[in-house]
Amino acid sequence: MAGRLEGKVALVSGAARGQGRSHAVRLAQEGADVIAFDVCRQLGTVEYPMADSEDLKETVRLVEDLDRRIVAREADVRDRAAVQEVVDEGLREFGRLDVVCANAGIAGFAENTWTMTEEQWDEMIAVNLTGVWKTVKAAAPAMIEAGNGGSIVITSSTAGIKGMTGTAHYVSAKHGVVGLMRTLANELAPHSIRVNTVHPTGVNTPMIVNDFMAQVLSAPDTSVNLQNALPVEMVEPVDISNAIVWLASDEARYVTGVSLPVDAGFLQR
Repeated sequence: MAGRLEGKVALVSGAARGQGRSHAVRLAQEGADVIAFDVCRQLGTVEYPMADSEDLKETVRLVEDLDRRIVAREADVRDRAAVQEVVDEGLREFGRLDVVCANAGIAGFAENTWTMTEEQWDEMIAVNLTGVWKTVKAAAPAMIEAGNGGSIVITSSTAGIKGMTGTAHYVSAKHGVVGLMRTLANELAPHSIRVNTVHPTGVNTPMIVNDFMAQVLSAPDTSVNLQNALPVEMVEPVDISNAIVWLASDEARYVTGVSLPVDAGFLQR
């Protein structure tokens, strides 16, 4: 049986590992060819190890093992020209673009909002909000010109729906992409391009499962609460990927402008 995305092409940012890798693989399992990119180096304000070139190569291997094609490049989501170059190369290779998965993001903490450094604030907003805008800016014109409709799914967070102490920069960026999504949903609707956000709880990825995050989350004075309503500590990357596949498929052909939590009931606590 053909996959739900057979003959489609999907762009995935932050694809080297974690959720991004999972999204690339699930989209490929459903028949899509993939355009993938990741920065593949450490950023100055990020206090946990980030993905590297070998991680991106592993994503390529996993997609190709599914007998799907992939164009994968190292590119910084903050660099508009670099993102545009990746998109353009993917278009030359595959001839179309149907799905955008704006997933690239970083996490961080500070004691509080007013002691956060300018560097922490600026880098977070640049990656998690402005980087999403630059990804869509690079991809949307080609989708419009092709006239095939399509789906854009932006990765927000439960922090895009509620406030969380010590993460004002992250919360602001994740709320920001919801506003961006709602505007794009209206602007792109005449072109049959749907735009939605997904809002994960804690996900079992290297961004969460590392020594730095374990120290932050276990500190006795922390007020960060990642307790889910359902009896699971974290969800798996594929749980988010499955939601993205659905939003990208014809099964969700009239779903747009929606903020979809995949949060094990976290927002109900």
